[in-house]
Amino acid sequence: MPMLRSRFVLLGAVASLPLMTAVAHADCNWYAQTALKQQQQNEQLKCGFVGPAWTSDMKAHLAWCGGVAPDKMKSEAQARDKQLQTCATTAKK
Repeated sequence: MPMLRSRFVLLGAVASLPLMTAVAHADCNWYAQTALKQQQQNEQLKCGFVGPAWTSDMKAHLAWCGGVAPDKMKSEAQARDKQLQTCATTAKK
């Protein structure tokens, strides 16, 4: 019986791989689109932020996202948001 149970667990894990990949793909699409919008704001506000996080290359953002945990991806987008907020605030003064 334990062997049969482990086969079902393994089968369930394998069956869920496409779903996990689809979710990760959707998260990375969100991340890359958000990063591009943030880069556009960077340019519009003339903030001058540069580096890999501020590229207009969607493929670069997708590749980076595919190699990190979801919490790292979200924190990177939040960090850019904070930088943009600071820039927008100082630009108004």
